[in-house]
Amino acid sequence: MKKILFLFLSLSLVLGVLAACSKPDKTSSSGEKGDKTEEPVTIKFYTHGTEDGYAWDRTIKAFEEKNPTIKVDVVQLSEKQDSQEALKKIDLAAASGEEMDVVMFTNTANYAQRVNLGMLEPLDEMIKKDGFKMEDEYKVDTKINGKYYGLPGKYVSWFVLLNKDRLDAAGLEVPKSWTWDEYMEYAKKLTKDGKYGTYFHGPWQGAWANYMSLRLQSQEKDAGFLKTDGTSNIDSPLYKESLAMRVKMEKEDKSAVPYSSMISQKMNYRDQFFTQQVSMIITGTFMIAELGGSERFPADFNVAVAPFPQNKVDEKGAYSAADADILGVAANSKHKEAAYKFIRWYTTEGQIAQGINISSWKKTTDDQVIKLINDTLAEAQNPEKVDKESLIHSVQTTISAKVGKPVPYQSEIDLALSTEFEKLILGKQSLDETVASSKKVVQEIIDKNK
Repeated sequence: MKKILFLFLSLSLVLGVLAACSKPDKTSSSGEKGDKTEEPVTIKFYTHGTEDGYAWDRTIKAFEEKNPTIKVDVVQLSEKQDSQEALKKIDLAAASGEEMDVVMFTNTANYAQRVNLGMLEPLDEMIKKDGFKMEDEYKVDTKINGKYYGLPGKYVSWFVLLNKDRLDAAGLEVPKSWTWDEYMEYAKKLTKDGKYGTYFHGPWQGAWANYMSLRLQSQEKDAGFLKTDGTSNIDSPLYKESLAMRVKMEKEDKSAVPYSSMISQKMNYRDQFFTQQVSMIITGTFMIAELGGSERFPADFNVAVAPFPQNKVDEKGAYSAADADILGVAANSKHKEAAYKFIRWYTTEGQIAQGINISSWKKTTDDQVIKLINDTLAEAQNPEKVDKESLIHSVQTTISAKVGKPVPYQSEIDLALSTEFEKLILGKQSLDETVASSKKVVQEIIDKNK
């Protein structure tokens, strides 16, 4: 039934895009109409981001002051900043032919899949007209099948949030560098009085697939399900070790929230950490804005940050697979030039104006990053609750691991591996069976898409 619904939505989307393309375009991508005459336009910007997480009021104000003929209507798709909820609404909007101009995705996998469905406009001609090279400007590669369909905004690397009060009570230091084995030991020591040491927010139906490949991500290169050359990486011993770690922590150590509880109760990592149900969570730099407390989650305890754990501690820093928010211009947009102007500004100067998230823009300096962290924490309800030194250290010592380029079928791989993981964690198949089946299904997907 799910496959039928997906095919229906996909077909509707393609028909909607084709229909839109056949209509006169007031603002073509070449700028020959509409925008060229500087007529005032309003663009619709679809995003999962909330005001707390993205400071849209001041960000959009800064853009509109510099571009008075372009107004931005922010369409917030989730009150909880839930990326999966937002993605479903984006797909439905596209399938029904709803007018969109700018669309934000929270990772390259979701972006690549929507490129494959024809949802986004190629940006190569606009980039060429602007006179810059993507590799010189941005940390994240967004090229799909030889073309660019999006620009990266918020840069996401991984670190660990710690309940410092619980660490102090257990006599544990805030790690400056550590291994996955040490992470497992911390989780055991922090599991007490009905509270778990840690919580893993995924995988679930293909989303948050990074939580089943944690050890795989802690290496300099080939840190994803696909190698940098596009071949399968499931043969890596680190993938099997990642799965084994999840099983041991849940079944043997009983230091991690059970996967069955996560899916049955539809848990959220923010709730688990800020209500002190768990003492540690692995999460991304997108959480920096929330560490000092928010209206939804007041800061009732002290928070520290540790770098992403390693298989072996590397003196150069902590390797972490990185990703980004990707912003694209909707294929059915009537204001493509204005939409492009917004995403180019937002992914460069706009990241500085927003002043909340680490930027994918290579021209952002270390001093600007530190200022961003200081300014962001200063706006929190209780900035004194955050161990700022540990946060800055964790951000500065993170090294981006090399992963394969995004492929249109990445979400299909994530879903297939998520299904195999679920069989393992729910006791329906062994670790060896899971790895063997995972290798097979990933190779089948790659072969099918050659």
